[in-house]
Amino acid sequence: MARYRTLDDLDVAGKRVLLRVDFNVPMKDGVISDATRIDRALPTIKELSQKGAKVLLLSHYGRPKGKIDPAMSLAPVAKALSAKLGGPVEFAEDCIGDAVTKLSKNMLDGDVALLENTRFHAGEEENDPAFAAALARHGDLYINDAFSAAHRAHGSTVGVARILPAAAGRAMERELDYLGAALSDPIRPMMAVVGGAKVSSKIDLLLNLVGKADILVVGGGMANTFLYATGFNVGKSLCEPDLGDTAREIIAQAKNSGCDFVLPTDVVVAREFKEGADREVVSVDQVKTGDMILDLGPETVDLIAQKIESAKTLVWNGPLGAFETRPFDTATVEAARFAAKRVKEDALTAVAGGGDTVAALNHAQVADDFTYVSTAGGAFLEWLEGKTLPGVAILEASAAQENKGK
Repeated sequence: MARYRTLDDLDVAGKRVLLRVDFNVPMKDGVISDATRIDRALPTIKELSQKGAKVLLLSHYGRPKGKIDPAMSLAPVAKALSAKLGGPVEFAEDCIGDAVTKLSKNMLDGDVALLENTRFHAGEEENDPAFAAALARHGDLYINDAFSAAHRAHGSTVGVARILPAAAGRAMERELDYLGAALSDPIRPMMAVVGGAKVSSKIDLLLNLVGKADILVVGGGMANTFLYATGFNVGKSLCEPDLGDTAREIIAQAKNSGCDFVLPTDVVVAREFKEGADREVVSVDQVKTGDMILDLGPETVDLIAQKIESAKTLVWNGPLGAFETRPFDTATVEAARFAAKRVKEDALTAVAGGGDTVAALNHAQVADDFTYVSTAGGAFLEWLEGKTLPGVAILEASAAQENKGK
């Protein structure tokens, strides 16, 4: 039996459905620069509408800190959503109150409405039961389609789901299926690639992955800390010397769990960090005092490609070098393109997300070629860290309660 309900388990015809989406999109002066999160919510919105539900959309936007801030209104999103749906989307100037209750009761089957920013109320981030109850008055059913907000125990992600019958939307369902397949029950060998700037932000992630992955590749600036911890000179490179003991502990745990822990064997160094800077490839034991390690070398990239070729499942988080500045994007681009090639050959399931990962894969022009790329950011990272996500846990609890009552 499924751990959570989906749209397939609900009769939504004629019902008022509170649908939690994530419309926290990049926007300036009412102009949306990236509508990816809106696009990902469209299948669930359309399916509910076509099945005759009255769809009321809940979302946060920005950090208004519990106060009304016109600059953080979702009104421009309603217009953009209307254009994408090819039909009207009514906008409510609040997310609770009599006016919203009246709107919900007057909606016709198939209608779609967007409610104002839930974070205009302090009760949202506090997960205040009274606020959750005020939201729940507008609906008969609750569906969460915002995995990217599932790591927050807020009124619109957890509180409402405690009151109304709750289920996962299509985007949430897809995310959980792919992440589960990649981490909880992967086809082995399972490989993880972890990059980015600092070890300090990914200690929990690394400690979790060394116990789950068969192969773990560490790149980016964080690899410098591991090189330093194992006795190599890293020159002027980004490094966290105070985390040497932590790095050695992670390496030891990897060895104890049989995880193949892969560090760079050669690197690209430069004396200054700028586009087109003079650079050279050196072995990790030849880094000079004035050098900065800014990318992985070709020998290491070839090694990573060999590991990818041997793997059946790949989880990727973080770039392998300073990819924003050419030519220090080479390792990230080449490794990502090789992974994408393996996916196209049906030889690999590749799931990626978090931090700069999406930008790096877009830069390599392979984001659409990976099996799944999560835009969830913090939620994706917490999932990789093995943490319980409140917005997912409440869906599982709701399903368990429903099954118990049958």
